[in-house]
Amino acid sequence: MPLRLIFMGTPDFSVPTLLELVAHGHEIVAVYTRAPKPGGRRGLQLQPTPVEEAARKLGLPVLTPKTLKTQDALEEFRSFDADAAVVVAYGMILPQAILDAPKLGCYNLHASLLPRWRGAAPINRAIMAGDAESGVMVMKMDVGLDTGDVAMAERLPITDSMTAADLHDRLSRLGADLMVRAMAALDRGGLQLKKQSEEGVTYAAKIDKAEARIDWSKPAHAVLRHVHGLSPFPGAWAELENARIKILRCELAQGSGAPGEVLDNQLTIACGEGAIRIIELQREGKGRMQAAEFLRGVPLKAGSKFT
Repeated sequence: MPLRLIFMGTPDFSVPTLLELVAHGHEIVAVYTRAPKPGGRRGLQLQPTPVEEAARKLGLPVLTPKTLKTQDALEEFRSFDADAAVVVAYGMILPQAILDAPKLGCYNLHASLLPRWRGAAPINRAIMAGDAESGVMVMKMDVGLDTGDVAMAERLPITDSMTAADLHDRLSRLGADLMVRAMAALDRGGLQLKKQSEEGVTYAAKIDKAEARIDWSKPAHAVLRHVHGLSPFPGAWAELENARIKILRCELAQGSGAPGEVLDNQLTIACGEGAIRIIELQREGKGRMQAAEFLRGVPLKAGSKFT
């Protein structure tokens, strides 16, 4: 039998899970998402979230409350008489009364291998820290920050070629399949929960734009992971001839020199140890471009320097 589910999510990452739950026959009785924000070319038009856009195409009821802490919000949530709630990057704290409302509980899809990288930016932090793998986990929510008991998990290797966008997209699809399997197990009474380990807890703090400047004195692998962990947003950057350049994709390369020094005509840049070669970048006020396209417009000589 399909479950009566409340779905709660906001960004692109959440959409595949919503679509998969619908495709597998679950009854989505309400979709909760964040309220539209001003956007568009002039910043005046209200832009619905990706989840709201997907839900409306499916003909699902959409709610955008500013808070879930009022009695009215609780009563409305309870009125849907849901078996469970599925939460995927919703972006709002769920108070205990909300967590207790669905008959079978609230289940969160989290993009890390808990207890590593609890918090806001697990995908970015895993790449930036040089982790060899990431993954997705389904947990039964409690009032803590990603502290609930874990039901199911899938792992995924992180390669040096992966950007945050690459890992985001793969985990989003992997997580959608995992949540569908978790809800099937929940429906038949076979979803087993396991407490998280108290060892290995780390927190994935929200990305601060102040972190984005590249430190060329670090080893090449650390620079590469910093670049890829912040790509495409906010984008790791350096200055070249007083112009800010975002570096979006790179690879390890041979060579050595002063940190930030351009070593050849292929945008190989020296780091504290080793070097990286820039593959994709973005000039301030311009679109993304490949390194070869950039060099046609901005020919650089060996000895130029990124700072």
